[in-house]
Amino acid sequence: MASVAIRDVRKAFGQVEIIHGVSIDIEDGEFVILVGPSGCGKSTLLRMIAGLESVTGGEIAIADRVVNQVPPKERDIAMVFQNYALYPHMTVGENMAFSMKLRKAPKADMDARVKRAAEILGLTPYLERYPRQLSGGQRQRVAMGRAIVRDPQVFLFDEPLSNLDAKLRVQMRTEIKELHQRLKTTTIYVTHDQIEAMTMADKIVVMHDGIVEQMGAPLDLYDRPDNLFVAGFIGSPAMNFIKGRGAVNGVASVKSDSGIDLPLGPDMNGGTANLDGRPVVYGIRPEHLHIAEGGLPAEVVVVEPTGSETQVFAKLGGQEVVAVLRERVTVGPGDIIPLKPEPGLVHLFDGETGRRL
Repeated sequence: MASVAIRDVRKAFGQVEIIHGVSIDIEDGEFVILVGPSGCGKSTLLRMIAGLESVTGGEIAIADRVVNQVPPKERDIAMVFQNYALYPHMTVGENMAFSMKLRKAPKADMDARVKRAAEILGLTPYLERYPRQLSGGQRQRVAMGRAIVRDPQVFLFDEPLSNLDAKLRVQMRTEIKELHQRLKTTTIYVTHDQIEAMTMADKIVVMHDGIVEQMGAPLDLYDRPDNLFVAGFIGSPAMNFIKGRGAVNGVASVKSDSGIDLPLGPDMNGGTANLDGRPVVYGIRPEHLHIAEGGLPAEVVVVEPTGSETQVFAKLGGQEVVAVLRERVTVGPGDIIPLKPEPGLVHLFDGETGRRL
């Protein structure tokens, strides 16, 4: 196991720079997830850590050793890819042992490591099968087993679950998290799925356009997003945003562009200094909107029952918002409902910079 230090790392293809001075410290044994939309640079950064892409500027250190010029096979890392990358003519056991065979490891050691990895991943009954005889989830476990057999200092995962169906993704999330808890190996995981990031990571790094927007524990990012991008990316359904201006008339509030008064909590984001007349964005998560007496009148557009909760899409002052309700509701399109935000759970952002106030 080892720590990983990424210090002011840049990556350019020709004149086009796509990673702009990223710095991340990953502690020994930590499970860190790089998350962001397609094209944000997360997979490129992972490939630079693996040595599959060169570093244009900055340093990458694994266990305090700068590895910028170190070949991938000498970095003591193991990577699990999105497409499994299994050899079809080899059995499960042969696939898992292949890297050790290349290193000419003793057969007894090789067999012992394959047996241990197979037991951890529930693959013992499948060691003599070929990849074509396995399900998608079993193939992904074989790819993980091949990484475990190497006993690396760092595991790298590049969107390993994106080819699986929804139910299998949930199962594999649990298996990967349980695997990390058992092995305690430093893990860097790339995904565009913020649900994967929230449920699995010790630390999330949110990337956008080649920079780090925010990093921290999952619930810290959820409860206190630094800016509009993080607030809109973390959480499903996404946070509701309503543009307006601050108003201080005894009690602080936000007057939306459509003229609706939106309540703020008494200790809202450090007080109301310089709020009056200031352009702001009022953020409220869907689960913090409730149907309650005294709420703001909203016209129902679509109702989506999911079983444990109901998602209600409605127009509030001409702007569409979504509320996630735990209780069963009997409302339909065109109905007017009173939606009440929880003032103490409002997020307020600067209307010009998008930064949290």
